[in-house]
Amino acid sequence: MPVLQQTNTEKAIALEDKYGAHNYHPLPVVLSRGEGVYVWDAEGKRYYDFLSAYSAVNQGHCHPKIVGALTTQAQTLTLTSRAFYNDQLGRYEEYVTRYFGFDKILPMNTGAEAVETAIKLCRKWAYEKKGLAEHEAKIIVCEGNFHGRTTTIISFSNDENARKNFGPYTAGFISIPYDDIAALESVLATETNIAGFLVEPIQGEAGVYVPSEGFLARAKTLCEQNNVLFIADEVQTGVARTGKLLAVQHEGIQPDILILGKALSGGVYPVSAVLANDDIMNVIKPGQHGSTFGGNPIAAAVAIAALEVVNEEKLAENAEKLGTIFREKINAYIAGSKIATLVRGKGLLNAIVINDTEDSSTAWDICVAMMHKGLLAKPTHGNIIRFAPPLVMTEEQLLSCVDIIIETLKQFEQ
Repeated sequence: MPVLQQTNTEKAIALEDKYGAHNYHPLPVVLSRGEGVYVWDAEGKRYYDFLSAYSAVNQGHCHPKIVGALTTQAQTLTLTSRAFYNDQLGRYEEYVTRYFGFDKILPMNTGAEAVETAIKLCRKWAYEKKGLAEHEAKIIVCEGNFHGRTTTIISFSNDENARKNFGPYTAGFISIPYDDIAALESVLATETNIAGFLVEPIQGEAGVYVPSEGFLARAKTLCEQNNVLFIADEVQTGVARTGKLLAVQHEGIQPDILILGKALSGGVYPVSAVLANDDIMNVIKPGQHGSTFGGNPIAAAVAIAALEVVNEEKLAENAEKLGTIFREKINAYIAGSKIATLVRGKGLLNAIVINDTEDSSTAWDICVAMMHKGLLAKPTHGNIIRFAPPLVMTEEQLLSCVDIIIETLKQFEQ
């Protein structure tokens, strides 16, 4: 079948089912086009996208400026590898480090690659700068985390669906409860050889868990007091999603290592990054880490355009404003609801907790019902529905979507 040949929903799903690994469980909708906050299925029906490719499409689908940067660069030079310099990478490196306030960037492609890079960087710093004995460095992580699905990352996940039958697992991690400053303080006081603390400022995949006010700031102070690197995984929460450029900025802190991905390219191309200052990043020497595609010319051009859009269209400010409206409207409904018990989030990263068990199909059924009404969202952890539309959404569009969500919830009230 030619790549661009049109297909219908039933055929497209059947092809994936037959020829693709069954590692995802998508909603039964086949998307063929996107623009701004909208996507269209194979039959031409329009939907509001309330997932944004897990916050990769913050700038909206097919943003003309980002797509323009992609197509222009793709017609000029696509890939050189890092065996040679290219004329886009240095320009991008200067732009992105100034944009986020760091000395250096190590460019990669996917979020999981960036997390792996940050782990390696933290360990190498611990041995060469902190003076830990080689092979003894430990990194503190949080229960309920989601940092990717590589072998190393699942080793410190407590999601058995992601872990079971993929061992043996990688050592060197200590897990503590999320949002538990006493647990972090205890580990730092009793454990030796701690190199870093890896944390999501908001746990997105776990159900949009927002930590208590002050948790991140206190954790950063504890890390500083114990000469431990504070590593912020902002792959999902970064690039304006939560109402600030970075979610850690809600507490006024700068991480020692910053991990970015997803919306760094506006969802147009795989681009991720690890940022740190010279005293950390300079431990990496030629041949010690790399990626054939990391830092390629297309990625560099696309990421600059994507970040320019965030500033030019004031997407962080819009996310802050619309997120407040969303939670106010949903909270007003929840006050008299039996099916929905809680809404939580920051900016336009939010979740509604459904009054049923994690192993029930209720949240899934609600998402299917919303799909039929023209809004796409997806459950996480069984009874939680995540809502994360593109940040280019208008207030009028948001209110229309809130109406769809409430109208659907009403169908499930008992």
